[in-house]
Amino acid sequence: MKNVFGNRLAQWCLVIVLASGATFVSQALPAGHPEAQLTLFSDIGQGTNLIGSLAPNPVTFDSSSVKGEPEFPTFQYDLSQADGSSLGLQPQPLAKPAAALLNEPGLPPAPPSLPAKPVEKPAPQPLSNRIVEYHMNVELDADAKSLSGTQTLTWKNPGNLPVQELYFHLYPNAFNSKKTTFMRESGGKLREDKSSENSVGGMELSSMKTLDGEELLSRVEYVQPDDGNKDDRTLIKVTLPKPVGGGEKITLKSVFSVKLPAVFARMGYAGDFIMAGQWFPKIAVYEPKGVRGRSDEGWNLHQYHGNSEFYADFGIYDVRIKVPSNYTVAATGFPTKSPVDDGKTKTYSFYSDDVHDFAWAASPNFIYYEEPYATAQIPGVRIKLYLDPKHENLKTRYMTAAKKALARYSQWYGTYPYSTLSIVVPPADGNGAGGMEYPTLVTGWGAADDQPDLELERVIVHEIGHQFWYGMVASNEFEEAWLDEGFTSYAEDKLMELEYGVKPNLTVESSYITAPEALKQNSWSYAGHNQYAENVYTRAKLVLKSIEQQVGRDTMDRVMKTYFQRWKFKHPTTEDFQKVLEDVTKTSWRTFFDQYIYGGLMVDYAVTDIQSKKVVRDGQPMYENTVRIQKFGGTYNNVPIRFHFADGSQIDKTWDGIDADVLFKLNHTAPLDYAVVDSQHSIVLENKRINSFMKTNVDSKLSIRWNLGVVKLIETLFGWVAW
Repeated sequence: MKNVFGNRLAQWCLVIVLASGATFVSQALPAGHPEAQLTLFSDIGQGTNLIGSLAPNPVTFDSSSVKGEPEFPTFQYDLSQADGSSLGLQPQPLAKPAAALLNEPGLPPAPPSLPAKPVEKPAPQPLSNRIVEYHMNVELDADAKSLSGTQTLTWKNPGNLPVQELYFHLYPNAFNSKKTTFMRESGGKLREDKSSENSVGGMELSSMKTLDGEELLSRVEYVQPDDGNKDDRTLIKVTLPKPVGGGEKITLKSVFSVKLPAVFARMGYAGDFIMAGQWFPKIAVYEPKGVRGRSDEGWNLHQYHGNSEFYADFGIYDVRIKVPSNYTVAATGFPTKSPVDDGKTKTYSFYSDDVHDFAWAASPNFIYYEEPYATAQIPGVRIKLYLDPKHENLKTRYMTAAKKALARYSQWYGTYPYSTLSIVVPPADGNGAGGMEYPTLVTGWGAADDQPDLELERVIVHEIGHQFWYGMVASNEFEEAWLDEGFTSYAEDKLMELEYGVKPNLTVESSYITAPEALKQNSWSYAGHNQYAENVYTRAKLVLKSIEQQVGRDTMDRVMKTYFQRWKFKHPTTEDFQKVLEDVTKTSWRTFFDQYIYGGLMVDYAVTDIQSKKVVRDGQPMYENTVRIQKFGGTYNNVPIRFHFADGSQIDKTWDGIDADVLFKLNHTAPLDYAVVDSQHSIVLENKRINSFMKTNVDSKLSIRWNLGVVKLIETLFGWVAW
């Protein structure tokens, strides 16, 4: 998910400008000392066999129970023309290139497409260990803002022990009262989007049966393993009549309904726009021994929290979606046939394999465009745009951003293996559904601005990055969100710099980190969304950037590609990434990880004292200059220090940064003017540069007066800043 700062960047810029300016004045730094002008602002801005099929009878919407699964005999479509016929749509021709539009910058185009004939059909061989197989029907009641659905789920026990209890996430229940764990922790807010009196929803499970017809509802129990909150009903336990042995399968048929909330947190409605994310009973993950470091096999169970996102097994999804005839549907996967329209309702059929979730969006207002795209690393993908009318004139910008992202990420990490990528742009009042990733489907920001800046491209680039780190690598976002958000933010910055010339100001971003915490911890262990965001997005990205600066970009590229290739479709852990890093670099990274990943340290080297004494040596006047530097944060190797003398000369030294307190003694013909740690801001994890500089001769009364004033100023400014 793309975190949004709102006006936070501008607020922080104000804080840093004023605080830095006050600090420099307090140190009475002359204008002739450019090295100490700490410029902070520039360019802001192996799979297993397919699960056995169920009875091959068509699924209909006329019955409240699922009768079987559909047949998929052909699936193959020649998409060389990409005309939208398989969706029953007539896409419009793409607009002029971005440079030709008055409200679009003259940005370079995406890498050109090879002749593209993407084929929408099941993967010839499984890419993942397919644990689940879902066959679902869902119908939208557009007036009531509700869904009614049926589900046939086949689950394979991936472990060795018999399992007699299954667990399901009922995510919509996060919105059924203000007392749920999600609402308590989030305060009814996600990013800058707030809940309203209509942001109430939930899921009702009206039937769950075995294949032989035994009803299991009496065996359903709500559980709250994380906080014991009895008002939270986002996770259920279902006790089975008999256990499922290791490697065996079970099939359950369920009937459910969902009351959609007014959207503010990923799923819900905004007017007649519908975002159905996490909308069905979703089985939890059962982890075999050894997976993600487990010593014993068992369920990975968590409620829906204010910060956390999701974790699920890979498998197959076959979904039919019935909506009013004037609605268009975007969904995970690809259509298996043209929609069936009876004059009142229209039924879409979608299929996807080797994914771990299924989401869809619907609206009568979508404007649809599509293009085929292929590169040396992408066999062929059909890029589909579902635009809010307000952003129709921006279609080329969306399409170009998508192509750039797919091309570069596939080049850097590995092939995008799916034949479809859908981009949904919500309406302005549906931004709560914006900036979110699902398998083969992403959402942009709500269409509030007529002429948005590069945040339009940035969010698309970010969410498509999730297709790799969330979609294919598929870490446990409950427990190790940084492996998704941090990696995606790192990749996003790299692409935005390469393709759009927007270089991140890491010095400014490191100053955001006011409450550093360990990256490997449960998402809800952070003290609110602000601390969660600054760590799993920003600090995590800085940690990766710090590794890059130490090993070099080429080596870091090999690290990232090796990690992706080794762990795609396998749910890795932080330790797995550390092992890849150590394998590629042939170096131990234990100390670094202990401090900055398993621990919550930042770098903080401070110049705390300067003494300059005039002496006579061999009849010549000399100055004994002593500089004290202390370490208040984590260790960073090769710390650069600059010593500047009154005669204009300077000495640059590199310190190993290990000791907590060190004195540097320099004999020179002139007194020391000032000392500064990391004057070029090469240490990206340094977040307290206010103490990295000291001037020698400053009136103590003036310094005390100014420093006290600066502290009060910063306290006041921090009070204004909101995430």
